[in-house]
Amino acid sequence: MSLMEKIRNNMKEAMKSGNKEVLGTIRMLISEIKKRQIDSGREFDDNDIIGVIKSMVKSREDSVKAYRDGGREDLAQKEEREIEVLKNYLPKQLSEKETEEIVEKAIKETEATSMRDMGKVMKWIMSQYGSQVDGKIVNKIVKEKLS
Repeated sequence: MSLMEKIRNNMKEAMKSGNKEVLGTIRMLISEIKKRQIDSGREFDDNDIIGVIKSMVKSREDSVKAYRDGGREDLAQKEEREIEVLKNYLPKQLSEKETEEIVEKAIKETEATSMRDMGKVMKWIMSQYGSQVDGKIVNKIVKEKLS
């Protein structure tokens, strides 16, 4: 089952169960995917959809911070609930320990020796593990290992 099919099935389940919050978030997700497909002029595969979901999660995380800074805890909690719904569609993220092992493997594979080789290492990791790793964590670990 493709990711889009899973999203649509979950939307139907949310409609049947009357869960308006989940339903609203899923509708918003489908709308954003369709918008980006139209903008790009092509049909999205699972990796493209994962990219859309990641950007929506990032946007909401930024909003949570802004709402908390502005004293709007109610809106921050709403955004956090939307984040939880969206994260259900993302692949399981590897732990920091697993990511560290991948970085060590990437350094060996790319024969990296200094910070100048960081781009090679990052490119190798992201091409192999893309949506399974958090880019910020990878970046931090690569810097530690190469400095």
